[in-house]
Amino acid sequence: MSPAASLPLRALAPAKINLGLFLGPARADGRHELVSVMQSISLADELTLEPAPAGVERDEVVCPGVAGENLAARALELFRAATGWEGPPVRLTIDKRVPVAAGLGGGSADAAATLRLARAASGLGEQGLLLELAGQLGADVPAQVAPGRWLATGAGEQLEQLPDPVSPFGVLVLAQAAQLSTADVYAEADRMGLGHEMSFLTGRRQALRGALELGAPLPAEQRLLHNDLQEAAVALCPQVAPALELALEAGAEVAFLSGSGPTVVGLFARANGLVRAQRATAGLAGHEPPPVAAVTVDRAFAQVYSGPVRNNAGS
Repeated sequence: MSPAASLPLRALAPAKINLGLFLGPARADGRHELVSVMQSISLADELTLEPAPAGVERDEVVCPGVAGENLAARALELFRAATGWEGPPVRLTIDKRVPVAAGLGGGSADAAATLRLARAASGLGEQGLLLELAGQLGADVPAQVAPGRWLATGAGEQLEQLPDPVSPFGVLVLAQAAQLSTADVYAEADRMGLGHEMSFLTGRRQALRGALELGAPLPAEQRLLHNDLQEAAVALCPQVAPALELALEAGAEVAFLSGSGPTVVGLFARANGLVRAQRATAGLAGHEPPPVAAVTVDRAFAQVYSGPVRNNAGS
């Protein structure tokens, strides 16, 4: 157990991209079996945890520009219930930079960062508990409790940590004006018969582990970067197809859909990857929403800290 830290506290909540996503059958709980490598990038929300204003009797989450229920509020609620934390009410403010419903795991990242902040503020809860709570919040949340690079199986909740890339690479993030429901994309993938048998997933898991176990930035075989949900996302959001071409024309070595989309990412894994991603971003001036250049990050990027707001949560 760690000592409680004084508020306010802050943490970055980095987006994730999927380096390969292979779809299996639906489970009894409605989720799908999958195999994917989840990689954190520097495009990130910034969360601030501080005492609630005088007279406020319950925890509150403030996320300007995002309506509806926030997964971070549920994370706070679960943390208090699981740990018995009885500290005074808090206000959690989310500076939203990761696009919503975009396949980048922004809401999941916020929930995971909330768990990190609550643990730091209370001094309660071990890493195992945070992972358990994260699994209750959603399939993408556990891998973002400790951002970095994770091989995810099950429905995303079974995690094997992989070495961080020995050389971080650049990422061009091309969000779309449209949004896609994860449930709709999975349903369309089922309708199109895009899933595989478990034996296929086992093979892909072994191949991805072998390709990345020594810290290679990317698998040598491009087939391991395939996203089984991409075809379904294109069917539901035709704008994805030209965005894939645009990323390649901008110089990306490979481009694919991130998660359930509709965001497209282009990877720049050769020398000076971030610089080349930044040049590609500059060359796409006028594209809406504006493209973002990012770089892969590790756990240290998302550590809880006190002090002024950082300005490095996306280029």
